[in-house]
Amino acid sequence: MMMLFGAKRLAAVAVGALAWITTAPGARAGIGDYEFQLVQSEFRKGDKVEVIVHLVDKRNGKIVPDAVVFAQRLDMAPDGMETMTTPLALLPSTEPGLYRFKTNLTMPGGWRLSLAAKVQGETGTLENKLSFKVVP
Repeated sequence: MMMLFGAKRLAAVAVGALAWITTAPGARAGIGDYEFQLVQSEFRKGDKVEVIVHLVDKRNGKIVPDAVVFAQRLDMAPDGMETMTTPLALLPSTEPGLYRFKTNLTMPGGWRLSLAAKVQGETGTLENKLSFKVVP
């Protein structure tokens, strides 16, 4: 009985410590605390269209600069045409936390932008899939 009481108390202390660590003001972020967000969600069909995203810390809404985007893909998966892709080029940033891509949006419909990036100071890879609409 005494041993059971000690185990329950130890478990309660461990849970409390874990809760304190994860909510402490200086707690470190995890890669899941970040996300890319589209600046706009609708574009006109055309060549040399610029798609812009921000990288945001979801805990406080602040823009995060200096991520290294190492993979990007643009396809029509939202309309069931994942194999319908178009080239996508990363452009130089004009503002911290702003990531710009140039592409040709050749067809109206739903498009999906898939990004993979490394966030400075974090372990792991951030992967986001963002959907937007192209109109004629």
